[in-house]
This record gives sequence, C-alpha cells and structure tokens, in this order.
Amino acid sequence: QVQLVESGGGLVQPGGSLRLSCAASGSIFGPNVMGWYRQAPGKQRELVATITRGGSTNYADSVKGRFTISRDNAKNTVYLQMNSLKPEDTAVYYCNYKRTLVAYDYWGQGTQVTISL
Repeated sequence: QVQLVESGGGLVQPGGSLRLSCAASGSIFGPNVMGWYRQAPGKQRELVATITRGGSTNYADSVKGRFTISRDNAKNTVYLQMNSLKPEDTAVYYCNYKRTLVAYDYWGQGTQVTISL
C-alpha cells in the first residue's frame, strides 16, 4: 500500500512557472516508476512525465523542454517544475506510483493547475 500526497497547484499567468510536489509513504520498495499525469474536463487522463529511481525520464512531446521531473529518493518525493506555462496546460495533475514488476498503479488525489490571465 502506497499513499501519495500532492501539493503546489494553483493559478498562474501564461508564461509563468509552478512547482508540484508529491510525497510517497507506505510500502515503498523494489522497482518502481513515479510520474505525473493530467486530466482536463471532458478529456482523457494523459501522461506528462515519468522518472525511475535511477533518474531515467520520459516526457510527453507537449511538455518537453518546458517541464522537468525530478526525484529525491531519500525523501520519497517526486517534483514537477513547470515553466513557460500555456492555457492548454490547465488540468488536474495527478501523481502516480507504479510497481514495475506487477504494473500496479497508485494515484494521488490530484491538484488543480490553472493558467489564465
């Protein structure tokens, strides 16, 4: 069992920046990948970025070059630095923890990110 607590969402102007955090607790062990997904109203949830314990990253084409995912294994925390934000980035952002060997996912409660004037 893994619990994920997210923070850092809010309202930002286009071109601005925001930093999301997700702290994991519980049965944290073995191969795993942590990441961020987002979902806008009326749309399906989509992958934003993922990162392994070793630091290997993967980004959606829409955010590559603007967003940076990082991980602090000592604190069991994953971060998402979002720069040059666009209105289309507006969505609820969810933290994800995947047990790689069994492909089992845990999800955070989600945090709202709104980019608007």
